[in-house]
Formats: sequence, C-alpha cells, structure tokens
Amino acid sequence: VWKYIASCWNQDGDPVELLKIADKVSRFRQCLKENPTFLQEKVKTYFKDNPHRLTLSMSPEEDYHNKQAKMEAEKLEKKVNALSEEEKTQIFEKGLELIALQSKPQDTSCLPALKVSDIEPKIPFTVLETTLTADEIPVQYCAQPTNGVVYFRAVSSLNTLPEELKPYVPLFCNVITKLGCGALDYREQAQKIELKTGGMSVSPHIIPDDSHLDVYEQGVLFSSLCLDRNLPDMMHLWSEIFNNPRFEEEEHFRVLVKKTAQELSNGIPDCGHLYASIRASKNLTPSGELQEMFSGMDQVKLMKRIAEMSDIKPILRKLPRIKKYLLNSDNIRCSVNAAPQQIPEASKEVEKFIKGIARSKKERKPVRPHVIEKSSEVRPVGSEMLTGLQITRKLVNDPTFKPCQMKTHFVLPFPVNYIGECIRTVPYTAADYASLRILARLMTAKFLHREIREKGGAYGGGAKLGHNGIFTFYSYRDPNSLATLKTFEKAIKWAKSGEFTQQDIDEAKLAVFAAVDAPIAPSDKGMDHFLYGISDEMKQAHREQLFAVNSDNLVDVSNKYLAVGKSTRSQAVLGPENADITKDPSWVKR
Repeated sequence: VWKYIASCWNQDGDPVELLKIADKVSRFRQCLKENPTFLQEKVKTYFKDNPHRLTLSMSPEEDYHNKQAKMEAEKLEKKVNALSEEEKTQIFEKGLELIALQSKPQDTSCLPALKVSDIEPKIPFTVLETTLTADEIPVQYCAQPTNGVVYFRAVSSLNTLPEELKPYVPLFCNVITKLGCGALDYREQAQKIELKTGGMSVSPHIIPDDSHLDVYEQGVLFSSLCLDRNLPDMMHLWSEIFNNPRFEEEEHFRVLVKKTAQELSNGIPDCGHLYASIRASKNLTPSGELQEMFSGMDQVKLMKRIAEMSDIKPILRKLPRIKKYLLNSDNIRCSVNAAPQQIPEASKEVEKFIKGIARSKKERKPVRPHVIEKSSEVRPVGSEMLTGLQITRKLVNDPTFKPCQMKTHFVLPFPVNYIGECIRTVPYTAADYASLRILARLMTAKFLHREIREKGGAYGGGAKLGHNGIFTFYSYRDPNSLATLKTFEKAIKWAKSGEFTQQDIDEAKLAVFAAVDAPIAPSDKGMDHFLYGISDEMKQAHREQLFAVNSDNLVDVSNKYLAVGKSTRSQAVLGPENADITKDPSWVKR
C-alpha cells in the first residue's frame, strides 16, 4: 500500500484520500454510467493522441560479454602496471586490514532488542468447518473478514496420471486457463476472467508429508478469487474449464509455449540459487525428483525443446489426455475463505460446481501402488464445536527409495555462480526439526553471511530448512564455486564446535519467530491445514519445540545430521566453465 501512496504523499498529497478506494470505484462507475465511452476517451487522450512519447529499441550484441571481459582485463592490467611496489604493498596491507575488520565481532549491545520472553507462547487457533459436498467431496470453509471477496481453492490428485505425461503437467497448468473453454475462445475467456475475477491460476502441488520424508502428496492446485456478487460467474468459468476446455488453437498454444520457455530462461539469473537447490535435493527424497521435473532445470530444458519444435501437435495432443485424469471429481478437495454472511451462498455454488463436473466412469488405479490415506481431523476450538469430518489426502509412499549423492554442474553463460548443497535430515514433526531450523538461521547470521557475502563477494548466501526436511546451503551471484562449498564445510565445523553465545541463539530464535508469526491474510487462514495437512495443534507443538532449543541441541543436530558421512548430501552449481570442476570426475557436467 505504501508504494501506491508514497509518490503522491511526497508531493504533499493527502494519503488518507488515496486509501478511500471504494469512493474512487463509485466515482469511476458513475463516470461510466454518464459516459459509456469514458475509458476510450481517456485512452485516446493519454495514449493514442499523446505527443509526449519515447520509443526505445534495443538489440543484443553477440560478443558483448567477451568485449566486457576483455575491457575489464585490460583496465585491470593497466592499473596494476601503473602501481609502484610501495602502492602494491599498501593495497595488500589494506586487504589484510579489511579481513581483520570483517572477522571482528560487532558490538550489538548498544542496539534496542526484543527478548524471546516477549514472544507470545501460544498461537490463536483458526476456526474451520469441513463438510462433505455431493456426499463425498470434502470442502473446508473458513469464515474471515475478506471485505466482500471470496477465495476458492481446489486440489486434484495426480496419483492416476501415467508417468509419461507427468513432465507436461506444468505446461498443462500454465495453459489450461488460456486456451478457451465452452463457447468462449481464448480472447473471450481472458476478458471474462479479467471482468469477473481477480485471477484464476493452476499450478503443480507437490507436498512432502509432515512425518515421513519418503511420503508425499502429488496434485494440482486451482486458485481464484472474486467479489461475492461474481461468485456464480467464477464457478461457471471453473465448470467450463473442467468440462469443456478447448485444445484447438494450435497457433495460440505455440505462442504460450514460447512465452513460457522464454520466461523460464530469463528467470534463471534471478532464481539460480533455487534451481541449484532443487537440483541438489533431487535424489534425496522421492518428492525431490518430482520437484526437479516440475520446477527445476529439467523443466527449463523440456520447455526449451518444445518451443524449438517445428511440429507442436504431438505436445498439444497430450493435453486432453492429462485433462481426462485431472479435471474430474474423482480425487478432489475444495476450500472457501469468505465473510460469514457469504458462506451459505458460496456453499451452494461450490456444491453446484462439484455436481456439475465429470466423474470417471470406471475407477482408475494409482500408477504407483503404495498409496497411503492420511486424515487430518478438524478438532474443537475453544468453546465452539466444529464438525468432526476429516479431509483425507492420498499420499504416495516409495518403500524402495534410497537417497543418493550427486554433484551437478550446469555450464551457463553467466559471469557468476549459483550454488546449492542439500542434506537430508528429518520431517516437520520430528523433535530435531526445530533445532535444525534455529541452527540454519544462526549459521546464516553469524557465519555464512560474513564468509560468503562480506569476504567472498557474493550477493547473498545462507542456510535454510525446508518443510521437506532438506537442509540447504546456498549462495547467490557468487564469484566463487568450490571455495564456497568449502565455506559450507567450515560452517558445519563452526556449528559443531558450539562457538556461539546465548545471545546469538536468542537472535536466531527471534528471526525464526518473525517468520512463524508473520501476519496471515484472511485469504490464507486455514491454508496450512487444507494444503499441507498441518493443523494448529501441530504448529503449537512446533512452536514449543522452538522455544525449548538450547546450545546443546544445536551442537547435537550439527553432529547428528550435518557432519560429513552422517546424512546423504548433494551439490549443484549453475555458472560458467570451471577447470577445477571439470578435472574432478565426481562432478556431472550438464
């Protein structure tokens, strides 16, 4: 909000007036009522007939990077040659002085600080209600002050989808709301979505189990929001997308594929450390392989290959096959967040949607035979008794899975590296999970930031613990590669030695609780329960474990999970050619 009001406020405008959105919407509607061509006239005045414009064209220079590298090398050589021996010695001594200064502990006692005792010991529980619609489809309702907006989500399982179609699920998710449905072509569908909703999106949904690293849920998440008066139109759009999606627009599909492939390629420089981390975790858990397939470099390469195909029909023909397994009511669950007075109407529309979508004529068996049904019961909260219905999630278990180590180097035309090292640890509900979470924050603030960013020159770096139980070291836009991996090793030795104070631990706890206690928007209340199966009771138990973490716990988990040889680990580097990595046969070059 502050970004919206800042510029006007800086020019002595009234920020309160800018926050009165409803008044402006009413005024806009009145202008449209009085003048139906109001918008067209504004477009003509400020865009079409506006002479104050600048057209800027940019074209790439093929050998730009080589020229830059050559110029930099020549400039450096010139400056070094111009230095006297005395100046060289002075620069060297300044460098030593800088390292000493960077290594010196800072005095933080002069800063105002919170204490761990200031943190609320208990979280407020969210009131949820679960009902079975159309006899068997669970729907979670969460009454919240949403200001007239209704939020709808649904999760459909991937368990019955044939393995050969799985790599194309992200593409399917990306295009299914953009190809047209029912009587609407893709342009009309886009206009309808823009007019009646705040957005309709579909995305892969891979969620590791909270108590077993080798168990996970695989599905697709459907999300949308709209004003309460537009709810029938939004649910009708979902019905048409589920029942009558259109796959005839080959040229538009080709445009969407090329756009997606380009966006993925362009996104690597901004998210390179995430791609490295996803790759490094690929062989550590069964869900890691699926994450790499859906969100990693494998997906980037697949989309690049599809975008370069001269005949895209074989890919387009896969979409109706995926639709047959995904867009039905066989294995689906839904959730609604809305104001209390909107819940009854929302309930009717969701029931109408579920009854209206297709159901498979014969029961499909899961592709992977080991499927576990896991229920998460909605329990009473305070004095309010809620329905004791359960949302049952069908999770995939792979009892034959064996984690293995891998080192991967993706050679890319970047001047810097993106590095990830992942270690398999414990799931969310394990007692050691809280200690590892605090340790990740402690290592980041007290060791890795100093060594990787301040001394190493990387833009960023640190450690984190994912919900999937994978402990990740990472660095971002890093001039080093193997040296940074050595720094990760040093960080583990530092943690094992217990060279941190109680104040350091308290600061790490405060940082973790800042994330744990981050405000949750009304639209997202109850989503941990619906999407991940994590109840408020589980979150409270985890909270108590975080409070209880002490120095001995941190040293213990460092030795138990992070020490070399204790847990399976993998590494990945995205960056330029590297002679040292090439010489090492343990690295796989891609």
